[in-house]
Amino acid sequence: MAVDQGTGTATAALQAERERWVSASVSTQPLFVERAHGARITDVEGREYIDFVGGIGSLNCGHTPEAVVQAVQEQAARYMHQMYSVVQYPEYIEAVKRMCACHPGEGPFKGLLLNSGAEAVENAVKIARYATGRDAIVCFDQGFHGRTLLGMSLTSKPMPYKKGMGPYAAEIYRAPGPYPYRGISGEQALEGFRKLLKTQIDPTQVAAVIYEPVQGEGGFLPAPDGFIQGVAEICREHGILYISDEVQSGMGRTGTPSAIEHYGVSPDLATWAKSMGGGMPISGVTGRADLMDVVHPGGLGGTFGGNPVSCAAAIVALDQVLDPDFQAHAIAFGADLRARLDAIAERHPQVVGEVRGLGAMLAMELVTDRETKEPAAAETGRIVALARERGLILMASGLYSNAIRVLVPLVATEEDLDEGFRILEECLADAFAGR
Repeated sequence: MAVDQGTGTATAALQAERERWVSASVSTQPLFVERAHGARITDVEGREYIDFVGGIGSLNCGHTPEAVVQAVQEQAARYMHQMYSVVQYPEYIEAVKRMCACHPGEGPFKGLLLNSGAEAVENAVKIARYATGRDAIVCFDQGFHGRTLLGMSLTSKPMPYKKGMGPYAAEIYRAPGPYPYRGISGEQALEGFRKLLKTQIDPTQVAAVIYEPVQGEGGFLPAPDGFIQGVAEICREHGILYISDEVQSGMGRTGTPSAIEHYGVSPDLATWAKSMGGGMPISGVTGRADLMDVVHPGGLGGTFGGNPVSCAAAIVALDQVLDPDFQAHAIAFGADLRARLDAIAERHPQVVGEVRGLGAMLAMELVTDRETKEPAAAETGRIVALARERGLILMASGLYSNAIRVLVPLVATEEDLDEGFRILEECLADAFAGR
């Protein structure tokens, strides 16, 4: 049933307050949440929505998971903040232990806790530069690594993340990223990386390479077979460290704690965030113990990094991610989502250019013409708006803003999925009506 979006008294009043007080530079939708649980959100008018965005991958365990809520409440009653470099607490250690268990490979590994994905990326780069004595960092087209100065410098999409915000951080070099649907194979991207090391920067000056195993904002592009392995091999040849950005693709979203596990590579460093906190803000870096210990004492840290309440939530969320039963469920869940998207693609072959992703991190790239692959950015935006009116929260992504991402919480019920995909397909058909 269609939702009368944005006309309720409470919504209108809050929207007026938002426009008065909140920066217009923060992009928002005309929806204000009252409560949420599982894969459902209820707004201040009492209208219910199915959530296919999940806080952009921050809610793999769903909204208000009971065990996380209980851990947060109990910890908040004991103490809410201690700066870890001043007063230690066991929750920090326990969260790091579990985070390190997510890092693929034999180790030994160590880690540290921070606040956001961008901060994790910044610290991974600091460690890499300190450990190697080199300055340059190589990233890839379609990559997203945050909104801080260094993060946006590594991010490849100018609008909306970088436009007008330069100058950017120095010693950042960008290689072609694989995008098979748009004509860039894994081998072509590897050759581009090799060429970069010949034409732009000598490999002896490169501290690290950073790459998302599934590029999120780039359009949910999973690494083609052989690409990550090839990049890692080149890194080993030249003493370059490999950083796996697991901020969006980690924490069970692809069926395993880290997405890079699917490629059989153990990165030197990894960055974590989003669903690691079960809905609470927390992030971290893990890596080889020798690398994580190389920076002088006091060189890493921060006031709120590893906040005790966030640590308590992370311990519960990480225990779930590391549970083999949860991983098996995530794999089956991802297969179900893929089958549903593939079925939609089969019924709408002229506008669904490709369904892609890994596990339950999936997207449909939409086009106005299947032969020319012309991006359907306007239609994608229309789908997102129509879906919200009808009770489904969607979000676009991709270089051309023409991919519908699916990051539904892994706890969504069959009823949630049936209703959500029904709405999605109806909106798809309406947005492309007449084609």
